[in-house]
Formats: sequence, structure tokens, C-alpha cells
Amino acid sequence: MKNKWIKRSLYLVGGGAAGFAYYYFIGCNSGACPITGNPVISTLYGTLIGGILSFDQKKSEKKA
Repeated sequence: MKNKWIKRSLYLVGGGAAGFAYYYFIGCNSGACPITGNPVISTLYGTLIGGILSFDQKKSEKKA
């Protein structure tokens, strides 16, 4: 149980770091881009994507 939360936290932090890195290195110079023009929005978007990726892709089967 504890391992699951550690894994999700790492995905969230990694996603946020990737979002900020995308803003910093690639971002929008004019500031007109809605996601990459603002570091906060870019970081939050990366965190959201990291959170989505943290969920298991396998369907759990319930045993009777």
C-alpha cells in the first residue's frame, strides 16, 4: 500500500519537473501560448499528466 503512494508521488514530482523543463527549454517566447507561456500552468499540466500516468494500466481481477 505504501509503495503505491511513493510511486504516485514520484510520478507527480517527475511530471511537474518535466512540465517546468518544457517551459524553460522549449516554452513560448511571445507569451501567447496558453500552456507553455506560463511556468505555473506548464508545471501543473505536467503534474496532471504525471498523475494520469501513475495509475496502473492492468485491470485487477477480483477472486471469489
